[in-house]
Amino acid sequence: MKRSSLSLAAALAFAACSASAQLTVPPSGPSAEAVAAYNRVKPNILKAAEKMPAESFSFKPTPEIRNFGRVVNHVTEAQFHSCGALTGTKIEESAVPPETADKATILAALKSSFDLCDKAYAGLTDGGILEVLTLGPVKRSRIGLAWGNVAHDNEQYATLALYLRLKGLVPPSSEK
Repeated sequence: MKRSSLSLAAALAFAACSASAQLTVPPSGPSAEAVAAYNRVKPNILKAAEKMPAESFSFKPTPEIRNFGRVVNHVTEAQFHSCGALTGTKIEESAVPPETADKATILAALKSSFDLCDKAYAGLTDGGILEVLTLGPVKRSRIGLAWGNVAHDNEQYATLALYLRLKGLVPPSSEK
C-alpha cells in the first residue's frame, strides 16, 4: 500500500511539474519570433535615449553625420512608417519633432512610436503574416514589415550605443 501511494504521489508531482513547465513555454511560430525580437530591442533603444544627457542630444561624432537626437528621431520616423502600415494608422509628419527639439519632446515622440508598434506587434498572427500591404509604390508582407522594423531598430541601437560610448557612457545592453 505504501509503495502504490508513493508511486501515485510521484506521478501526480511529475504531472504537476510537467503542466507547470508547459505554462512557462513562450509562444512559438513566426509571429511570436518577431514579437520577441521587437521586445528585446525596444528597452535598449528607450534606455539609450533616456541615458544620454539632454545637453548631448546635439552631439555629433563628426560634423558630417547626424546628431544623437536625429538618430532617435529616425527610429521614431521609421517606426511610425512601419507600424503605422501594420495597424493601418496614418501618422502626420509633425508627429516627429525637429532634431533641435529638447530631450523630453524627442523622448515623448519615441515612446509614442513604440506605443504604436506595441499595437502592431500585438496584432501579428501566424495566420495573417503573409498578407501583403501596399505602401505607396511598395508592397510588403506583414512579417516582412515587422522584421524590417526589428532589423532597423537594431541597426539604429548600434549607432545610439556608439554615441553613448563616445560620451563615456555604457550602453544599456552592456550594463551589468
